[in-house]
Amino acid sequence: MNYNKINILLGWFCGIVATLVYVLTADRFNSWWDTGEFVASAYKLQVVHQPGAPLFLMVQNIFSNLAGGEVSKIAFWMNVGSAVCSGLTITFLFWTITALARKAVNISFSKSSISTNIQIFGAGLVGALAYAFTDTFWYSAVESEVYAMSSLCTATVFWLILKWEARADQDDANRWLLVIAFVMGLSIGVHLLNLLTIPALALVVYFKKTAKISLKGVLTTLGIGVAILAFILWGVIQYSVKLAAYFDLFFVNSLGLGFGSGILVFIVLLISLIVLGLYYANQKKKVILHLSILSLCFVLFGFSSYTMLLVRAQTNISLNNNSPDNAFSFLGYLSREQYGSEPLIKGPTYNSKPIAVQENHTYRKDEEKYTRIDAPGKYAYDNEMFFPRLWSADKAPFYSYYTGLDQDEAPTMWGNLKFFFTYQVNHMYARYFLWNFVGRQNDEPSHGSAIHGNWIAGISALDDTRLGKESLYENYENPSRNVYYFLPLFLGILGLVWHYKKSKRDSFIVGLLFFFTGLAIVIYLNQTPMQPRERDYAYAGSFYMFSVWIGLGAIAVLDILRRIYANKVVASISLAFVFVAGPGILAYQNWDDHDRSDRTWTRDMAYNYLESCEPNAILFTYADNDTFPLWYLQEVEGVRTDVRIVNLSYLQSDWYVKQTMQDINLAQAAPIHIHPDKIKKGIRDVIHYYDMEVDGYVDLDTLLEVMLSDNQSNQLPLSNGKYVNVLPTKNIQMIIDKDSVLRNKVVPKSWEKDIAEVMQWSYNKPYVTKSELSLLSIILHNNWERPIYFANMLGSENFIGLDKYLVNEGLVYRLMPIEKEQPENEISLVNTDTLYRNVTSKYVYGSISDLEHYDVDYRRFVQSYLFDKTVNLTLDSLVKEERLQEAKNVALLALQHMPKRIVDIHHVQSNAVVVDTLIKVKEKEKAQLIASRDIDYIESNLNYLVGKADKLTGFDRLEINTTVDSLNRYKEIANALGNEKLITQVQRIENKYLSN
Repeated sequence: MNYNKINILLGWFCGIVATLVYVLTADRFNSWWDTGEFVASAYKLQVVHQPGAPLFLMVQNIFSNLAGGEVSKIAFWMNVGSAVCSGLTITFLFWTITALARKAVNISFSKSSISTNIQIFGAGLVGALAYAFTDTFWYSAVESEVYAMSSLCTATVFWLILKWEARADQDDANRWLLVIAFVMGLSIGVHLLNLLTIPALALVVYFKKTAKISLKGVLTTLGIGVAILAFILWGVIQYSVKLAAYFDLFFVNSLGLGFGSGILVFIVLLISLIVLGLYYANQKKKVILHLSILSLCFVLFGFSSYTMLLVRAQTNISLNNNSPDNAFSFLGYLSREQYGSEPLIKGPTYNSKPIAVQENHTYRKDEEKYTRIDAPGKYAYDNEMFFPRLWSADKAPFYSYYTGLDQDEAPTMWGNLKFFFTYQVNHMYARYFLWNFVGRQNDEPSHGSAIHGNWIAGISALDDTRLGKESLYENYENPSRNVYYFLPLFLGILGLVWHYKKSKRDSFIVGLLFFFTGLAIVIYLNQTPMQPRERDYAYAGSFYMFSVWIGLGAIAVLDILRRIYANKVVASISLAFVFVAGPGILAYQNWDDHDRSDRTWTRDMAYNYLESCEPNAILFTYADNDTFPLWYLQEVEGVRTDVRIVNLSYLQSDWYVKQTMQDINLAQAAPIHIHPDKIKKGIRDVIHYYDMEVDGYVDLDTLLEVMLSDNQSNQLPLSNGKYVNVLPTKNIQMIIDKDSVLRNKVVPKSWEKDIAEVMQWSYNKPYVTKSELSLLSIILHNNWERPIYFANMLGSENFIGLDKYLVNEGLVYRLMPIEKEQPENEISLVNTDTLYRNVTSKYVYGSISDLEHYDVDYRRFVQSYLFDKTVNLTLDSLVKEERLQEAKNVALLALQHMPKRIVDIHHVQSNAVVVDTLIKVKEKEKAQLIASRDIDYIESNLNYLVGKADKLTGFDRLEINTTVDSLNRYKEIANALGNEKLITQVQRIENKYLSN
């Protein structure tokens, strides 16, 4: 069998092995964050959040058919889609490594020996499978997210440029470049990360086609590559659409033609220019021009996947984010206008003050023409800085923490660079890089803690020096604690050195790709502190490139050992050692925390939220994780489609308000009685509070009428002559239709005597957006005919001051017109009957008790919102009402479904409520078992924290406080149990750790 056949077979072998592993460990349902939206939208070909991923959605839709119509399997088969894309990525990585290795050893096919081939194929196996089992890549390979398919695009493009390079002297070699252009265009419909490879690809062409390499030539080529990248990012993706939009504007507004006529003319003109360009280049024998125009054509062919969004946005689909159904809304969709942007070259510091604003505008599609409206302007500031890293005023306290600067102190360039290197480079990139190739402390998100989210090696002397006595953590069972002892990193560094010595040009290209998919992204994102989640997935391309060097490191190790030992047996043993040091240790360490085959909690939590609602309810949510999983259940599995989910963050946009005013599935339209013309884009985007010194409370209907009025007598004049609506008072009241409340059984029977004649509350924001306008309209015009709920993941600012009228029913708060002299600014009312029924009869708990690994999303969402805020609340409420038999039922249910092993100190703190209840319901034996286990954990945790005392930061204070609070709680529990052993143990812990 010849080299090529073996190379092909081994590449497919690596891909198949990786794919099988990913399928075995894939999530069986949807995961948290974007996956619920992606699965729901792919299943029905709907429009996801900006800037969209149409090709990804269409490919995943194909995989959904493998479920054979069984809706509960659709998410799994889409996860399999990601697994297949990831497996193909590993296949291309193998072929890339072997191609680079063959070039580096510089041996022709005819002269290669078995020994050389073993080295080359060994490098491919080690590098490809090492990357297959890295933390970041494996995580995205088992869920329906865009990053697996994006990685496949990157791997394909790099492999294709090597194929071109090997055939560059052939007459038809440029076809490989056209394929690259097509894949680039396709990748736009998945994710834009693949485009970052363009500058490095330009260098490959330069090195191959230039007889004499020079620094000037290299820099010029890089400049051309960056220009091509910019041309695609802005010219193709945005300005082509912008030109089409303004063509349509002219044809509609100036010539009176129909919508889309200008776009049609633009497309015809663009095609004509391309055809003329090709004809001219062909006639004049301008090869580069001809190739460039053809490449542009293929990029546009790939980019055309976005037409799916344009077509589907015209239909009555449930999920239609930003409703990109016309030229200008599509332009705003592609440019991510709702997300804003970060300053890159020059911009403000966190304490800069705006001194001027450059007005901006866009257009809105109305009935007969486009209407010009104001758009967010560009501000000028009193203090601006080159390369601004300390730019967000909202993050000023955290900038101070990382730089040591006072919040009132003007940042210097030194402070600016200090933040860049210590936080953005080190914390938000180098830490992730070392997670993948050195080891990971745990998967708890970190903002600078000594006990969460750091990289570790597993070498006590080193880890203890950096982080305190990290070796004390070995008593804990945390599958996300993975240590590789520097072995993959060491292999990669060896491979880099070997590659540089053997082939400086190729090593430079790989290094450039490593930079552009790593540090260049760090510079571009300009991230602020306190990110809501870890962002390692953004740098998977960089880790991919380093894995090339891990593979080449295998050859380096064999070369070194071959010089020392000529024995072939030693060489074979060495290859086995390298395999263990690369993919072996990564697979062994990472399997337990990347195996999601036993997890159902995301689906279960979404089910519980929906089942908390009465029929035909309106449920207000706000963010990704209280919305997307619910969308998945409704759109894919058809669960509780009668519940109308209203996302308050989206409700700030006119397109979502309009969608909320329409029926979806079995859910009726929300009763927003506002004429669409009054809340179009550019109209009443923000209404500011201006105290008109109105006495008492103002009726809600009157207040809405004032804020929606076009009469200048109800508006406030500005210095520029314009009139604007304002919120004249924050004191709001609404008369209650008691008959409607009783007829619709809004309140429990026992509370009917407490129905208020009028609800009075104080609005809690200094402004009103379309979201609050719509929310107030729903509350007013619903007239208690449909149940209204708020998800318990919402922050209090989303309750618009209605806290006292929200009744806790578990995972949701129900709006009720109850007056029990409850506090104004907190949710204090609890409907214990409904809470008990939800927890014991309606909620599902899935596999929570028996999971091997409780990852960060479990701790953030399931532990916090299901157990802490719902189950424990049920226990407290039942005990207070002396309903001990029911409290016993819930306590035993909690004991049955809580994790069998301790997850973290917050779990221990939460358990205290269950243990205390078990004591009160005469289940002391069960209480004692949990208490004994939990007190042992508290002692271990204090031992760990004290051992790291000199390394702890302000971000560790919560862990310390929680541990001390847990000890105090269990001290009371030990006394209540009357267990002398536990009492003595707690006393010993106090004397040892808390006596000072």
